[in-house]
Amino acid sequence: MTVRTRFAPSPTGLLHVGNARAALFNFLFARHHGGRFLLRIEDTDRERSTQHAVDVILDGLDWMGLNPDEPPVYQSARQARHAAVALELLEAGRAYRCYCTPDELKAMREQAAAEGRPPRYNGMWRDRDPAEAPAGAPFTVRLRAPQDGETVVHDLVQGEIRVANAEMDDMIILRGDGTPTYLHAVVCDDHDMAISHVIRGDDHMTNTFRQSQIYAAMGWERPLFAHLPLIHGPDGAKLSKRHGAQSVVEFREQGFLPEALDNYLLRLGWGHGDAEVLGRDEQIRLFDLDGVGRSPSRMDYTKLAHLNGIWLRQADDDRLAAEVLARLAGREGLLLDAVAAGRVRALMPGLKERARTLVELADASAFLARQVPLPFDAKASSLLTPDARALLHGVAAELAPIEPFDAAEVDAALRRFAEREGRKLGQVAQPLRAAVTGSTTSPGIDVTVAVLGRDETLARIGAVLGG
Repeated sequence: MTVRTRFAPSPTGLLHVGNARAALFNFLFARHHGGRFLLRIEDTDRERSTQHAVDVILDGLDWMGLNPDEPPVYQSARQARHAAVALELLEAGRAYRCYCTPDELKAMREQAAAEGRPPRYNGMWRDRDPAEAPAGAPFTVRLRAPQDGETVVHDLVQGEIRVANAEMDDMIILRGDGTPTYLHAVVCDDHDMAISHVIRGDDHMTNTFRQSQIYAAMGWERPLFAHLPLIHGPDGAKLSKRHGAQSVVEFREQGFLPEALDNYLLRLGWGHGDAEVLGRDEQIRLFDLDGVGRSPSRMDYTKLAHLNGIWLRQADDDRLAAEVLARLAGREGLLLDAVAAGRVRALMPGLKERARTLVELADASAFLARQVPLPFDAKASSLLTPDARALLHGVAAELAPIEPFDAAEVDAALRRFAEREGRKLGQVAQPLRAAVTGSTTSPGIDVTVAVLGRDETLARIGAVLGG
C-alpha cells in the first residue's frame, strides 16, 4: 500500500492547535512510511470561508514546516464531481429523492423529541414513488442507508468500534440547490485523492460511520481511520481563550519557534519512551500511530515554554538576531541601526541562555538599541545608590584606558578594581550592569560591556553620574 494522508481544514478561522497537531501527525505518518502528505481546503461553506483564512492556514503550515507534496485541492472546485457521484447513487437505487418540506422535517423532529427519540429523519420518501410529489417540487437526495446490521470501524487508535445501522438515518448527500453536503464531498475527495489513511480528531467519529455507508454504497475501498483524542486545557476543560493561545498564529506572535511547537504537539498525545526533544528527522524516524494514546491531552503552556527555551539555545544566532530585530522594530525609543544590530548579534550567545521565548529574548535585547539616558526598572534604580554611583566613578576610570576593549580585558579590569576597593566582584558588577543595561539581568557583565564598546559604556555610566 502506498501511504497517502491528507490534512483537510475548513478556512473559516485560524489554524487551531488541535488541527495543527492533526496536520503534524498526518505529515509524520506519511514521511515515516515513505508516502505522500496532501492538503485539501474544504471551502464549500462559501459564506464563512475566506481567502484570508486560507492564507492563514497556508502560512501556518509553511511556518511549521508541514508543506504538502502536491498542490492544495480546493473542495469547492469539485462540486460537479460530488453531484455526479450522488446522481450515480440515485440512478443505481442506492439513493432517493426526498421531497419533505421544512415544516414536515420540523414536525418529525418535534414528534421524535416528544417520544424521547433522537431527532432522525423517518424515511418518509424512502419507498414512495417520486410521482407522488407535486410537479416541480424541490428535493434533496438522500442515501438509502442500511437499516439492519452494524457499521464497524477498525480504528488504528481507538480500536474496533461498532454502531447499529438502525441508529443512523438516511442522510442528505445532495441539497435542494444541487450542492453536496460536507460528509458526501469528503468521501468523494478522499476516494479520488487515493487517501489511504484518514487521521483526524475523534470529534469526527460519528462522521466516519456515516461516511462508511457512502463508501459501501459506491463499492469503494474504505481508507483506514485513526481518530486522535482532543486537546483540552490544563484544567481538563475544552481548550478556550481563557487557557491561553489556541492558534498557530498566536503561538508565533508569542515568540515560540516552529520546531518547538512541532516538538511539543508531537509529544502531546504521542510517546516513544523517554524521548522529549526531537528534531524533524528523529520525529519522522520514530513516529507511528501505535504510540498515540486514547485519552485527551492537556495543554501545558509552562512545559511548552520550557521546551521552547531548549530550542532557542540550539537555534542559529543569526536567525535569532533577525527575529529579535524584527520584533524590536515596532517599539518606541530604540535606534535600530547597524550598530545596534551588530550588538544584538554579538551578544546573542549569552542572551539566549536565559530566554524562553522570542518575546523574552527581544525584551532582554532592547537595551542594546537604547540611547542615553536609559530607562531603569525598579530593581536597577534601587541599586544606583550614592555609594554605587561613587563606585561607578572608579569603574569608569578603570575601564577607560584598557586595550583591547574586549571581554577578557574588561573582566581583568573589574577584578583589579574590586580587589583594590575591598569589594566582591558582584558588588561592582551589579551597579555597573544596572547603569549600562537599565536592569539587573544580562549576559556576563564582561561580555555585555565589551559588546557595548568603550564609548557607549562610558557614556551610559556618565549619564547615570550626571554627565
